[in-house]
Amino acid sequence: MKQNNIYFHSECSFLLTNEEKIAQKLSQVLILEKKDLDTINYIFCDDEYLLNKNITFLSHDSYTDIITFDYSKDNLICADIFISIERVKENSLTFKTVFNDELERVMIHGILHLVGYDDKTKKDKDIMREKENLYLALNT
Repeated sequence: MKQNNIYFHSECSFLLTNEEKIAQKLSQVLILEKKDLDTINYIFCDDEYLLNKNITFLSHDSYTDIITFDYSKDNLICADIFISIERVKENSLTFKTVFNDELERVMIHGILHLVGYDDKTKKDKDIMREKENLYLALNT
């Protein structure tokens, strides 16, 4: 489904129920980060599907909650973002959060990588977490 050039696809049984609201929030993140949107595809999948992508394209043999393929040029954001629904569910239990909040956090996290944020160091992780919290609180 399309919303402002943000598309949602599923390679598993998961269906996003609040597409319009989430797409508006994600678009707002890009506006606040002063980036232009070309196209972002969110692909929801299971652990094995994402593990295969991780091995094939990144040579990482480990489970992850998100992989972002960035095709952006300059200020124009374009990407495919794969999200394991199984990992998000497990993380929501681990961190004692609501599943939908955790899913939105991961979706925002992918965009933050696209606009230039990193999470390699503790300082960078803290900055990213602050940004995630800021954008999670947006009312659209």
